[in-house]
Amino acid sequence: MNDSDGVVLYWRPMCPYCVKLRFRLLFTSLRFTKVNIWKDPGAAAFVRSVANGNETVPTVTVAGRAMVNPSKRQLFEAIETYAPHLLPGR
Repeated sequence: MNDSDGVVLYWRPMCPYCVKLRFRLLFTSLRFTKVNIWKDPGAAAFVRSVANGNETVPTVTVAGRAMVNPSKRQLFEAIETYAPHLLPGR
């Protein structure tokens, strides 16, 4: 489920934290895949597996490494560390 080389954002409708992160990423050139956990049972199961059994979103994977409810700063730090080739402008 988690893209081993890219960025995947697991979200669900009506989640204010998802809206906040997606808005903050709107003005970056970061390419990422969005997965609605309400439409993808496998994605929901993955999120539960990395969030102590909860469907906590946004959950983001960077090169296969999961982060539960990261800030934009935390997300970009993970990209810099694990997948710098994905940074905008590179």
